[in-house]
Amino acid sequence: MEFVGTFWSLVPPIVAIVLALITKETFSSLFVGILVGAMLLASFDPISTVNYIIVGTVGEGDDAMSVGFLNAISDPWNAGIFVFLVMLGIMVALVNTAGGSSAFGAWAGRHIKTRVGAMLATFLLGVLIFIDDYFNCLTVGAVMRPVTDEQKISRAKLAYIIDSTAAPICMIAPISSWAAAVSATAADLDTGVTGIQLFVQAIPYNFYSLLTIVFVVAICIMGFDYGPMAKAEFEAYRSGQLGALTKEERQENERASLLDMLIPVLLLIVFCVIGMLYVGGFWDAESEAYMDLSAAFGGTDASVGLPWGSLIALILSFVYLLCRRVIDFKGATDCFISGFRAMVPALMVLTFALTLKLATSALGADAYVAGLMEGAAEGLYALLPAIIFLVGLGLAFATGTSWGTFGILIPIVLPIFATAPDLLTIGISACLAGAVCGDHCSPISDTTVMASAGANVDHIQHVSTQLPYALSVAGVSFVCFLLAGFVRNWVICLAVGIVLVIVMLFVLKRTVGRTVTAEPAAE
Repeated sequence: MEFVGTFWSLVPPIVAIVLALITKETFSSLFVGILVGAMLLASFDPISTVNYIIVGTVGEGDDAMSVGFLNAISDPWNAGIFVFLVMLGIMVALVNTAGGSSAFGAWAGRHIKTRVGAMLATFLLGVLIFIDDYFNCLTVGAVMRPVTDEQKISRAKLAYIIDSTAAPICMIAPISSWAAAVSATAADLDTGVTGIQLFVQAIPYNFYSLLTIVFVVAICIMGFDYGPMAKAEFEAYRSGQLGALTKEERQENERASLLDMLIPVLLLIVFCVIGMLYVGGFWDAESEAYMDLSAAFGGTDASVGLPWGSLIALILSFVYLLCRRVIDFKGATDCFISGFRAMVPALMVLTFALTLKLATSALGADAYVAGLMEGAAEGLYALLPAIIFLVGLGLAFATGTSWGTFGILIPIVLPIFATAPDLLTIGISACLAGAVCGDHCSPISDTTVMASAGANVDHIQHVSTQLPYALSVAGVSFVCFLLAGFVRNWVICLAVGIVLVIVMLFVLKRTVGRTVTAEPAAE
């Protein structure tokens, strides 16, 4: 175990990420990362390496950490998300087979006439569904695929818009599973305010989330792309190669109407929210969260609430579509198999990514990065927000978890700013922004996997096309945090950030930017 808590703890995710970006192959790259992690945990003993890949435990007592595929699959949180994925896959197959997707696509084709309109409509729906990032990714993808396909928008671009309105939006929404996670992390710390108050105070300084919104809207309106995204958009517009991972044949049905799409989606939204509130104790008279909306979201468990709500929504949608006679009983039950089959690639990627996360955590990557930050803290107060942002970005990118990242960094940041309380809010914001940014960029992030599943696009294509955009916003955010350490005024810093984003996009458009009507640059 001589590799635990050292730089070697970062090697497994680095290997997986580099291989994935080079080979464009997801499963083998993630498996090699898992193999490297298991070898380091086993000190290169062959038998122990196999054990750590399949199932194993590192440490003893309260410090014991589970690793391996079986532990990743059997973890209650992960199992709940798997169930939610399957439920949503069945729901999508059911609506598609009944003709609801085609009816919605026809309606959207009559009302959304341009590519810009389709992209902005996707963005707006993503902003409106701010309760949970998993729910956001899968729901927005399922609803908007017919609309973006009609306008020949690549699935890679759809996945980017979905991903950009998932974690970044949830991180600035006071009522969301992410706000609950931050509040719970800060609840027992001596900050002088409640966890939710700290979260709300940090929102104006969360430059990455706020500037991502500006960036997405601006690049959609300006009508250009750059990097790998430009090629994906060109192929989608010119040759109709949207980049869908699996073929989707939408069923035409003369009896189907727009409501056959909208009612199942509304049922899903309503009952998933109710499910999260129920699990959080909103209707439990003996719970501290009784009839308290924010407390209920603060105490909920999305891995239980989302399957709870999706199951009820699926049953009601099943009955509704049968009563409408847009699908027969056999056709409806066949959707259980086809819906599950459609989610198999996402389930596999998520399983591999979660297994790699367990190995990385067991190797102590979080403790290693936290130690580096503490060592660099003295005498750098004005520069600390920018440093914290980079540390959070790197940690979330390597581990694939934003919740774990801010869970580690927030308790470290608080004592650092004990002598500079005016920087506390900025420091917390830098933690959250860095965590979201790293999560947004990381190929092993579960939110990134969900965005790929929602858009039904190859996971590595989504990562490679999104990375230049996310890093562009990250660069501007870093400048904003540098400025915030000295100016300490969010209005000035955010205004500077917005100007820099717009200027950057105009420069990119004139230099490397490509529209769908122009030939892509030679590779």
